[in-house]
Amino acid sequence: MLSVALPTAVAGGVPTVVGRPGSGGIAFTLAQAGTDPAATALFAALGLPFLAALLVPLVHRALGERTAWFAALVALVSFGLVASQYGAQGAVTLPWIPTLGISLTLYLDGLSLLISLLASGVGVLIFTYSAGYMHDEPGKARYYATLLAFMGSMLGVALASDLIALFVFWELTSITSFGLVGHYRDSESAQSAARQALIVTVSGGLFMLVGFILLAYASEVAFGTPTFTLIGGPDSMIANADAMRTALRETGLFLPVLGLVALGAAAKSAQVPLHFWLPSAMEAPTPVSAFLHSATMVKAGVFLVGRTRPLLTGEEWMVLFASLGLLTMTVTAIRALGATDIKELLAYSTASHLGLITAGFGFTNQLGAETGAFHILNHALFKATLFLVAGIIAHEAGTRALDELGGLRHDLPLVGVITAIAALGMAGVPPFNGFYSKELLFEAAYETAHELGGLAWTFPVVAVVGSVFTFLYSIRFLWLFMGAKPDSLGEVHSPSYALVAPPAVLAGLAMVVGIDPQLAVDAIVQSAFASTVAGEAHSMSVYLPTYLSPAVAMSAVTIAAGIALSPFYDRLHDGVRWLSRGPATATWWYDGAVVGLEHASAVSLPRLQTGRFRTAAVWLLGSTVVLVLTGYAAAGVSLPAFTGLSITAPVVVILAVAVLAAAAIGIAPSHVAGVLTLSILGFMVALFFVLASAPDLALTQLVVETLVLVIFLLVLDKLPAFYGEASRSNVVRDAVLAAGVGLTVCLTVLVATAPSPDTIAGFFVETAPLPEGGGGGNIVNVILVDFRAFDTLGEISVVAMAAVSVITLIAMRGRGESS
Repeated sequence: MLSVALPTAVAGGVPTVVGRPGSGGIAFTLAQAGTDPAATALFAALGLPFLAALLVPLVHRALGERTAWFAALVALVSFGLVASQYGAQGAVTLPWIPTLGISLTLYLDGLSLLISLLASGVGVLIFTYSAGYMHDEPGKARYYATLLAFMGSMLGVALASDLIALFVFWELTSITSFGLVGHYRDSESAQSAARQALIVTVSGGLFMLVGFILLAYASEVAFGTPTFTLIGGPDSMIANADAMRTALRETGLFLPVLGLVALGAAAKSAQVPLHFWLPSAMEAPTPVSAFLHSATMVKAGVFLVGRTRPLLTGEEWMVLFASLGLLTMTVTAIRALGATDIKELLAYSTASHLGLITAGFGFTNQLGAETGAFHILNHALFKATLFLVAGIIAHEAGTRALDELGGLRHDLPLVGVITAIAALGMAGVPPFNGFYSKELLFEAAYETAHELGGLAWTFPVVAVVGSVFTFLYSIRFLWLFMGAKPDSLGEVHSPSYALVAPPAVLAGLAMVVGIDPQLAVDAIVQSAFASTVAGEAHSMSVYLPTYLSPAVAMSAVTIAAGIALSPFYDRLHDGVRWLSRGPATATWWYDGAVVGLEHASAVSLPRLQTGRFRTAAVWLLGSTVVLVLTGYAAAGVSLPAFTGLSITAPVVVILAVAVLAAAAIGIAPSHVAGVLTLSILGFMVALFFVLASAPDLALTQLVVETLVLVIFLLVLDKLPAFYGEASRSNVVRDAVLAAGVGLTVCLTVLVATAPSPDTIAGFFVETAPLPEGGGGGNIVNVILVDFRAFDTLGEISVVAMAAVSVITLIAMRGRGESS
């Protein structure tokens, strides 16, 4: 088993696991006899889905439709491996980029265990469900391979301790979800939805990466050396959260880091105004929606919020995340009322509940952390159930339109019971599971408002308003099984056991949580909650309330208002549909931005790509100059101090000849004369290398210069002798560009060659002759064949290629060949 978070040791480049309590911090390596099972279990749980994804094409050839059971077995094994470490906490490490302090470190605590169990456990049920749902669907091998890779990526997000590893797995979830959302390749709407999801989530991830890099910079300020380790061990960022926050504030990076991390989390978890991609992603097969967009991928954003909560918590944190979460919860709940499709309703409701989790983690009191941790579990149970139910309805009834469905209890009685458990949990009706985490949100919002007063009272008010709309759309989904069956609805078939068993299992777990919430708290939620708290976490106690409290009163108001508004659902639906048009929707802005970029590209492309080399060179060189000089200015780069020059007479002669040659190029009477004059500069550089005692560089320069001169002369022989007069504007433009390029190169050389206290020459002098260094007696030889082996090989290759090229060109010209 893993242990408490102690220093993680690395030995011989193999994964290691921290010592157990009482072990004195002894590290166990996979190379040792008696391999520690903790490291094996976690790395196997992470790697197995990726390996299985590679094998799926072969497995599908052998098993065909039964590939679903192979994938379910892989998910079950990963679930078992993660579950085998239940109750443990610690880190296992595999060195990755040690020179940058980057490693593949897997850290297990309550929060990562919860997300990992959801990713693998729900994965087992989704693959089982897919055996029935995907029976007649195309591209099954691609579907199962991508879904397995996604599950592995989500396990990586949950277990990653290092920020760079976290980012890699984070982007892998976006890439794999792109393939899953766009599974139906013949559907234009599916392809558009996949692109939309990819653009939003990957863009958010890139902003998040900038935040991670700024965190690493702050860690260098705080500790003296940079680290990318977020959690796990005494040197991690979270273990030194106070020092990290101080460093962030001293460097003015606290708000930028907070905003960048929030942007990445908001994009992944569909927070307003980046929520629009989630309803569009419902073009994916229903098992994908149930897995990615309710139980796993969209949880990555709220997981990041919970993970970084101990590091960045404070007043700014609360204002940002509590406001963002409650706004998302309310706006998307209202949008769910306007849904006409059952999966669209569930998609907006997913965004709404993700807003609830975000708001919970946003409140800085411990009740807020309890809300976020508990609702991650509750939401996964009831929402995955409802998505699977939606798939059964669409599969057996042949439609997903809300106004075409009703009275399904007659044909699907067991599915109706499952739906009632999940929908009432989603509505927050006691004693179903969603009620308890909703109650915790009310408590957290009320306590925050009571403590701060003023505008903080909007928190509980908005929480209640959003919950009222949540109640309304939850009952509307449940109503699919009530009332009379529409005449237009044809025969509804009985679903297979493979379709019914997974939602039944999830609904059963949700019912257990509803009956005994403290059991779920003690089993998993308490440890997840403790992982999101700065300092020591108190013991959670969740139960069905027996007395009136502010939170109970808020729940009563929510249910009463929901019941009172239920008869007016159709009017509310029509009103939301009418309001959800044009600029009032985020989709309108996204579509406008995409169309605008396409138009700008169509207008600018003919100007940028004219087919002329001069135009391409102007844009390329001009952009380079602007970017480099702007970067120098933004970074505050200073030039080295001028200490005088010591120039010998031969160097003066070489420089004088080079300057005269450069001046002569501009007034050369022909192209041939200009090229010959230009080559003088190259030969002067070679002579300079000779005077600087660098014969190898001089030889390379002479060979390359000779090759370029020959190529120029051969090309000029095929070009017209006269191109026409250049316009004054072109001449001025070229002169400005040339000056800019020259200035950029000059500044770059000065900055790059500035004296440094840590000289490279000193390193070579100290290490080259030593046995543990270069192991030689001649420093120059050791540098060439050991420290600069690839550089030397490159120089030799250049000389050889130049010689072969010159010989080839001369031979072709001798035979009269044109090319």
